[in-house]
Amino acid sequence: MREPRAADATPREDAIRLLARREYARAELCERLAARGHAADEIEACLDALVEQGLQSDARFAESFLRSRVARGQGPVKIRAELGRRGIDDDTARAAFREAGDEVDWFGLAAEVLARRFPGPGEGPRERARRERFLAGRGFDFDQLRHALAHAWDDA
Repeated sequence: MREPRAADATPREDAIRLLARREYARAELCERLAARGHAADEIEACLDALVEQGLQSDARFAESFLRSRVARGQGPVKIRAELGRRGIDDDTARAAFREAGDEVDWFGLAAEVLARRFPGPGEGPRERARRERFLAGRGFDFDQLRHALAHAWDDA
């Protein structure tokens, strides 16, 4: 489905309008501009210019995206997969995770998310499996999941 655009809007004008609201990955911006009916060669030239001017940056997008997903209580596995789906390459994603490395305690986040969602560790293997599936679905790895199950309710 084609998105509406101003009659004489250039790819740059549409891109700036989009970037004014939030950061976009280059691949996302390319899709949006194509959906608005701009030619592929015009889009590429526009995006190259925006990158050169510092108005669009996949690294900045990845850092912003990572921070927003951490605030939602999502784990590194899910965040990394979502960055890939949005066109962010592995090196850029790794750099964003390295940047956040000092700020984000994935083990603590997993425990916090689990404690917010469930009142306790659960009675029986069925309830514990439910908590494990919850954390796995949120994108936490096995070690983070085990830590959370052991320590989520320590302060309670």
